[in-house]
Amino acid sequence: MIFETHAHYDDDAFEEDREALLAQLPENGIGYVVNIGASLRSVKSSIALAEKYEYIYASAGIHPSDTDQLNEENFAWLKQQCSHPSVVAVGEIGLDYHYEDPERKIQKEWFARQLDLAREVKKPIIIHSREAAQDTYEIMKAHKAQENKGVIHCFSYTKETAKQYLDWNYYFGIGGVVTFKNAKKLKEAVEYIPIENILLETDCPYMAPTPHRGERNSSLYLPLVAEAIGEIKGISTEEVIAITEKNAMNFYGIV
Repeated sequence: MIFETHAHYDDDAFEEDREALLAQLPENGIGYVVNIGASLRSVKSSIALAEKYEYIYASAGIHPSDTDQLNEENFAWLKQQCSHPSVVAVGEIGLDYHYEDPERKIQKEWFARQLDLAREVKKPIIIHSREAAQDTYEIMKAHKAQENKGVIHCFSYTKETAKQYLDWNYYFGIGGVVTFKNAKKLKEAVEYIPIENILLETDCPYMAPTPHRGERNSSLYLPLVAEAIGEIKGISTEEVIAITEKNAMNFYGIV
């Protein structure tokens, strides 16, 4: 079965057909889904989905673009959510320098605080890092992120950056971008990263693979991602699915 490690089914893009789409997933070979908390609102809605669907789990974290929402009161609330039985990770957290806001000082402060939270609650970490490779690594190292299991979600850096995280035995979330013709850097990284450190993800509704690029993404397109990884690795799509499922079960601690 395919393990979808990073989805956003609480997004407004699924408002009209969410229940119908989610009902299709198991019959199309999607065995597990982790719906990612990325804001205060989406942590609540991710947990709600996990409570409703047996095969959906949740994470709890605040995306760097939403860190200006955080204060001591709602950070304490976030910590409480980490003890929910369906919450399997802290994330997605990290740094995003693509836009000016929130200012980098705020992003760094709450990234560090959430890394410390993950260590405290002993949960794996889901990392978002965009145009911030060095700062991400330095903050993670300073806050002993190597003591937790972690995944670099939507990995988009070089194989040299991948090596830094492989030294910590981290995982790498690979999605639709690996099917793009111009994704040379990512394909080189996927070739370099051991298959035992790769997780399948969509980041849906974003990042749909070729030939659906530009459309709303969903877990139903993950076989295309697995096929692309298999071509790079010289193994079958079925092997990619089986190995990455095992990887995800280990990462999230699902038995």
